[in-house]
Amino acid sequence: MIRSFFPSLRRARTPIPAPLMLLVGMFTLHTGSALAVTAFEQASPATVTWLRLSWAALLLLALGGRSLWRAVRAAKPRELGAVVILGTASAGMMLFYSEATARIELGTATSIEFLGTLVVAVAAMRRRRELVWIVAAVVGVVCLTRPWQGELDLAGIGFALAGAVCVVGYIVLTQRVGAGFNAVHGLALAMTVAALVTAPLGAPAAIADPDPGLIVFTLLIALLFPMVPFLLEMVALQRMSRTAYSTFSSLEPAVALVMGLVVIGQAPAAVQLVGMGLVVVAGIGAARGDRGAGPAVPRTVRRQRGRLAPAQAA
Repeated sequence: MIRSFFPSLRRARTPIPAPLMLLVGMFTLHTGSALAVTAFEQASPATVTWLRLSWAALLLLALGGRSLWRAVRAAKPRELGAVVILGTASAGMMLFYSEATARIELGTATSIEFLGTLVVAVAAMRRRRELVWIVAAVVGVVCLTRPWQGELDLAGIGFALAGAVCVVGYIVLTQRVGAGFNAVHGLALAMTVAALVTAPLGAPAAIADPDPGLIVFTLLIALLFPMVPFLLEMVALQRMSRTAYSTFSSLEPAVALVMGLVVIGQAPAAVQLVGMGLVVVAGIGAARGDRGAGPAVPRTVRRQRGRLAPAQAA
């Protein structure tokens, strides 16, 4: 049943609009991120991140089934190496993001990390005029962090910027891994590597003083991210153009701000709302500057042994 679930999902013609699925996935993802912030009262961000990654790896390995191990045996060393690097980038992205959200607001951390996505999008277009969107996003981040108030958390901003660098690697490497593995297999392997990479930082505290409540809670968070958002994105990617996908993805920082307000009460100031607006406009502007009319996941990619590379939409 598990092995046949994902092909059936890809073939399904659900009446739910693809943009709605993408938005639901974003809200689910950032609900998980906001809940993770509440868990930092019980354990360090590194421990919470390791537990989330471990749960995600176990769930995805189970979903991959026997076909996953056949894919690993058939993979070339170069493809396996790309998975290892992707897993390391994923570990850094999630760990740095967790460390950032433990210090600064969820929406601010997401906006700073979004700079990585924006840089990749603008660089792919290779047009100098598109740099205006990066400038707009940077101005937006300044409004979000409000350095003139003298309360700047340099550590939190530094972690978020490190996460943005990892996002760049994540996007590039997901495309490469998608050329050798299908989406479920690639994510399962990358999450396994990420769990192993973060184990030295997060596992000792979890093992020395296990908290059953925290372990179960991180399972819930792992279901919220990456499981549900990934499934929804996998369907939406096949029904949206690259430009439409990138445009809707640009709303992610705003979604993070909303969930930070709803779940953990992080109310933004007026200038922060202006900054968030600038970041979202920058993302939408960069997306509309890419005139590619093709699907986010081209048919030629989807037909190659069922391969699927979500980041090709970036």
